[in-house]
Amino acid sequence: MKYIDEYRNSPHFISLAEAIKRKCSRPCAIMEICGGQTHSIAKYQLESLLPESIELIHGPGCPVCVTPIEKIDLAVELSLRPNFIVASFGDMMRVPGSELSLLSAKARGADISIVYSPLDALALAQKHPDKEIVFLAIGFETTAPLHALVIKEAQRRGVRNFSLLTSLFTVPAALSSLLGDKDNRVNALLAAGHVCAVTGYGQYFRIARHFKTPIVVTGFEPMDILYGIYHALCLLEEKNYTVVNGYKRIVSAEGNTKAQEAINEVFEFCDNEWRGLGYIDQSGLKIRDSYQQFDALYRFKTERNIRKAAPVCISGAIMKGLSHPYRCDQFGKGCVPEHPLGAPMVSSEGVCAAYYRYMK
Repeated sequence: MKYIDEYRNSPHFISLAEAIKRKCSRPCAIMEICGGQTHSIAKYQLESLLPESIELIHGPGCPVCVTPIEKIDLAVELSLRPNFIVASFGDMMRVPGSELSLLSAKARGADISIVYSPLDALALAQKHPDKEIVFLAIGFETTAPLHALVIKEAQRRGVRNFSLLTSLFTVPAALSSLLGDKDNRVNALLAAGHVCAVTGYGQYFRIARHFKTPIVVTGFEPMDILYGIYHALCLLEEKNYTVVNGYKRIVSAEGNTKAQEAINEVFEFCDNEWRGLGYIDQSGLKIRDSYQQFDALYRFKTERNIRKAAPVCISGAIMKGLSHPYRCDQFGKGCVPEHPLGAPMVSSEGVCAAYYRYMK
């Protein structure tokens, strides 16, 4: 299929890998941002094609991986209340909270429904007007437009028993935090193409210049990733700290302006906690006061105790490039996809789950 097969052509892998080897003149560490890219790197064993002088660092991953324990605990708490239904995507079900996951809460009698879109959760609210439906809305800028539109649609339909428990993240602020860390080892970044398809990539130029770190907007097929690595090396060799769009078949400089308008109407920036990374200023989206009747945090009083991750989980160190799944004593032993200690082992796009599946 066009745009798929041609980006998985193994002879092209070899020629591009050889070009990368010729271009690489010194050691460097390149971070891919998205878990979808990490998944492809592990699945297609791309690291084996690269010279030893290139180290791939696996960044913040996916929103499932960085959703904080507190949000999972809040979702569990609400699901156990009488006349409440918590709706969630399936990939959130096994994410561990401080005591229970949504799946284990469901086994204890919690009313939890797996849905495939936010509109399914809205339909659930209309089907059960006697119950409160809380949708666990997680995501980067890619899913934020969908969550914004479902809130607007709920308002249009006059649905009053529907709300969102949000855990929405914005990538640029996280990148600035990672690159500004005193232990930062990243020399170049592969930006997530699907995020840039929504937001554009204009805001990345400031990050590249300020931290002297070239950024290449990159897709998710193996050829996309190798192409991104090659461009990153070219920029590093030239000491050109700028942004290159390596995903032109999907991404434009301005992004999707209609989606941006929906996000800006319904949400505003806020400080946010990233599991494994801590709080990052202005790195999240919260529901604006004008739509607060759809904000579960506003509507329902909860026991909001801050809990900590399992001390044996080193996902934060992995996402910062300071460690690796193989260096975790629990990887593949006490921590497996069926019984994860940390969220990066839960989602298929989490770095630990990807390495466990393809490279264990």
